Amino acid sequence: MTSPSATTTPTWPLLALAVGAFGIGTTEFAPMGLLPVIAEGVHVSIPSAGLLISAYALGVMIGAPIMTLLLARLRAKHALLTLVSIFILGNLLSAMAPGYWPLLASRLVTSLNHGAFFGIGSVVAANLVAPEKRASAVATMFMGLTIANIGGVPAATWIGQQIGWRMAFAGTAGLGLLAMAALVLALPRGEKGAMPDIGKELRVLARPVVLIAMATTVMGSAAMFTLYTYVAPVLTTITGASQLFITLALVLIGVGFTIGNGIGGKLADWSLDGATIIFLASLAAIMLALPLLLGSHWGALIGLTLWGAAAFALVPPVQIRVMHAAAEAPGLASSVNVGAFNLGNALGAAVGSAVISQGFGYAAIPVAGALLAAAGLLLVFAGAAGKRQAAPAA
Repeated sequence: MTSPSATTTPTWPLLALAVGAFGIGTTEFAPMGLLPVIAEGVHVSIPSAGLLISAYALGVMIGAPIMTLLLARLRAKHALLTLVSIFILGNLLSAMAPGYWPLLASRLVTSLNHGAFFGIGSVVAANLVAPEKRASAVATMFMGLTIANIGGVPAATWIGQQIGWRMAFAGTAGLGLLAMAALVLALPRGEKGAMPDIGKELRVLARPVVLIAMATTVMGSAAMFTLYTYVAPVLTTITGASQLFITLALVLIGVGFTIGNGIGGKLADWSLDGATIIFLASLAAIMLALPLLLGSHWGALIGLTLWGAAAFALVPPVQIRVMHAAAEAPGLASSVNVGAFNLGNALGAAVGSAVISQGFGYAAIPVAGALLAAAGLLLVFAGAAGKRQAAPAA
């Protein structure tokens, strides 16, 4: 699928992509702050409600390559508008779901737009700017995802707590209409797409260097979502937080995400591997310290802000690392890597659920996340060693 060229003025198209990312970020992250409310509303336990998040993540992972290939013949603009339409439909179905299983099915429908939107959007964003600024351009699009955690997610959490979780999903569907208008007005028409050589692109994705890069994405994302999935009950249990405090904490996490996203884009333009190593190491260290910091309200706010910055600073470097490693198939690789983010989301939610179910307590959740971040760090070093060994043969 082709994208606008680097000669296009990038500001408004990048902001339009960010608006779409804002809506997707809100629907992805809002259930984490509403987990106890949703669990009560559909009459299941908190760990069972956490599986709604895992189901969404798995849907993203499966849907990312399928939707990317199905929409490959369309212009990038039309493909993105189709994906936003799926987003609106899925959120409306979630708002009307009569019980747990229909809600889970509705979340799966919603998830089908996610990976392909960010995958195609990443390629569009990267092609709007000069090569040395591509990480920053991708970071600009993902800025919408981070700002969602400052405005969209806390607002949806407050609405869900005060009015009901169904209204939170209905309001999120309205964000899809706003995103659709922004994309219609700002994105250039672009060139018509063409069906890629699926066999060739899949062979590119099967390269060890690509697989290691994607596995690093999975581990970094899993480290983040081990805690983020259960942040509301963690704060309630360890910190003794009220609903208002949880909303404030979510806002500050979003501030951390936004700061980290900007820093991650800048450092990724400097060094992809270097930035990834710095942020994975920082994430592991902060998560090891969180059981102590969460013991006080101020410690929780400071610790979660720093944690959010380290967690989301990883996004630009790991996304661009995969696009570089799979340069002959950037669109599919980019979409599949967004699926890898959400495989990490599912893995993190499952790890957190296991920690709770096995009786280790909520304080063990960030420790488990730190171990996953350390595993990602080992993968970066393994990938670097592999590239050094392959260089003489090349």
